[in-house]
Amino acid sequence: MAKVISCYIVDDSNGLGRTFDGIGGLSGGSATSKLLIGYPQQQQDEVLDYLFKPNFAASLQILKVEIGGDAQASDATEASHMHVEWEEDYNRGYEWWLMKEAKLRNPNIKLYGLPWAFPGWLGNGTQSPYIDNQKLANYIYKWIRGAEVYHNLHIDIIGIWNERWCDAEYVKVLRKTLDQNGYSNVKIVASDLDFGIVDFIKADQEFAAVVDYIGAHYPGVVSPDDAKQTGIPLWSSEDFSTFNDDVGGGCWARILNQNYVQGLMTSTISWNLIDSFFQGLPWDRTSLMTAREPWSGNYNVESPIWMSAHTTQFTEVGWSYLPHGHGVGMLKGGGSYVALTNADNTQLTVVIETMSREHSVCIRPFLPVYVVVPQNVTFQLAGSFANVDFLNVWQSKLRFAANENSVYFKFLALAPVVNGTISLWLDVDEIYTLTTVNTGNHGKHPPPPESAPFPLPFEEDFENYPLSAEPYILAPQQGSFDVVSVGGQHGQVMRQMVLQTPIVWCQETLYFNASLNLLGRFNWTDVKLTSDVQVGAVNGSNGVFIGIRIDNGGCSTYAAKGIFFFIVPNAQSFKVTTDIKGKNVLYQGKSVSAITSDWNTLSLTVKGQNAVGWCNGVQLFNVSVPASPANGFVGVGTDTYGYADFDNLYIDGSMIKETNQGKPLYFTGESFL
Repeated sequence: MAKVISCYIVDDSNGLGRTFDGIGGLSGGSATSKLLIGYPQQQQDEVLDYLFKPNFAASLQILKVEIGGDAQASDATEASHMHVEWEEDYNRGYEWWLMKEAKLRNPNIKLYGLPWAFPGWLGNGTQSPYIDNQKLANYIYKWIRGAEVYHNLHIDIIGIWNERWCDAEYVKVLRKTLDQNGYSNVKIVASDLDFGIVDFIKADQEFAAVVDYIGAHYPGVVSPDDAKQTGIPLWSSEDFSTFNDDVGGGCWARILNQNYVQGLMTSTISWNLIDSFFQGLPWDRTSLMTAREPWSGNYNVESPIWMSAHTTQFTEVGWSYLPHGHGVGMLKGGGSYVALTNADNTQLTVVIETMSREHSVCIRPFLPVYVVVPQNVTFQLAGSFANVDFLNVWQSKLRFAANENSVYFKFLALAPVVNGTISLWLDVDEIYTLTTVNTGNHGKHPPPPESAPFPLPFEEDFENYPLSAEPYILAPQQGSFDVVSVGGQHGQVMRQMVLQTPIVWCQETLYFNASLNLLGRFNWTDVKLTSDVQVGAVNGSNGVFIGIRIDNGGCSTYAAKGIFFFIVPNAQSFKVTTDIKGKNVLYQGKSVSAITSDWNTLSLTVKGQNAVGWCNGVQLFNVSVPASPANGFVGVGTDTYGYADFDNLYIDGSMIKETNQGKPLYFTGESFL
């Protein structure tokens, strides 16, 4: 194949392109950062540095977080600041903590909040949050105000409802509410779905006036002409979602450039920020990096971190792209380039990528066939950049042959610019940054500890948590679980807090209006689990359960199978079932002597094809169980929404057995080649 030789002009003489709004990561949608808050301090700080510290690694410029709504949105639920209408609590969850850590490292990082789900009281018995637009606007305003009052966090950007209907009348009410309460500086993104919102913007000038950014998800690097013609900045407000190996790195490198080259999108945000949830839950490693072992401190810095650095370390929010044909465009041999400059045109950064289709496939949408070949390129600097003498050259090279290692974000040289030109030989699957900015750095911490199994025996009495915290090591799949104080011998306990069905993001969760909280490893098969349980005296659930070999989570929690031990204290009844809905009963009965209306200690042992259950030391059943599912998580939960308390969780480490049988929950169904 003939080598391509071509020249490209980098010139601001005819003005500039659109304003660069930043590269970001998304924590939420949901609970994707769940385990990070429980990491040992040293490794936690290191991970946060790789994500947020300027001139170190990814150096992210935007942090987008979920505004918790007490409902599942992918990997776990996130807690609302208002479980019920009559109370507010701004110490729940971990997004406040994460935003503070990001701001600590980069005070200039932009903060962006978006709800996936809402507590049920906002819907007045429906699945719409728009029943009372003012009530909904107040709910979002309170979250923004709570961030400022309780955490000294200033929210920059707010969204409407992730990938769901965007009600124009509500957006107008939200804008008015924010303005009236001193938050006119908070910008609004609509609709965090697709570019269909443009039709409503064109038809409604009042609506157009309150939309600061048009946010689309997974746009495939293109946007329609009518979106570009609105004059409103376009964002890829959720993108990537691809396994974070080197192909994932290629995907991220390609879309960071081409979202602007082809789609004029001035910001790209990765879902998700970090895989910090239990392995075996859906969407494994679709993240910028991986940190899912708080017990060991192990983590992995993946290739998308360094693909981010090629842009983020050499730009700032507020810089401008150069015009197409004068610093932005597609390369003749395949690939793309973008040039950006600061406010006074004294700095220049050019990012070049040559990612092949085979090695840059994102999970969605389908990627059309194209070809990239090795090529010689020359950049001719003109206008404000005509007198640039040297450019710093940074390179990443993704390699896919056996026994070859990729190169990530390597400083090559301070290269001379001769007669206003600089030339490069570009191979396939490379990314280069040419820049006048001298502060680039391939940051590095000492290697993290080795990976280790989940620690056993496991015990948790919740005494070491602040009140309202969500226990770090559990992953609520439905319901929301806060640490509360009950006094007496139990002190602090974990309470299920959801009283009514939330306004959900995962429609499937409506098949199971109850709660589940998981922990452990997906490949556990023989396990003994013990927990103290109590149903709330007021607004309590009907019953509670503990479970082993739980084979499903995420939006498919309703379909979970395993071995579940239910009790209904007020009826002094129990049952053992093979499904979370409690329909497939292996054995059931009553025990007036064993089951009380106060605290009960439940214990369930599953070994091979046998299950034994005890309540307060009294054996209630000893039954044969199906061979499938052979393995799964352990968990606790309720059979309806309502208050229920859990304490003194204990997993006996002496009998744990693991298996590789069973279907993992990794999501692979949308890969395109």
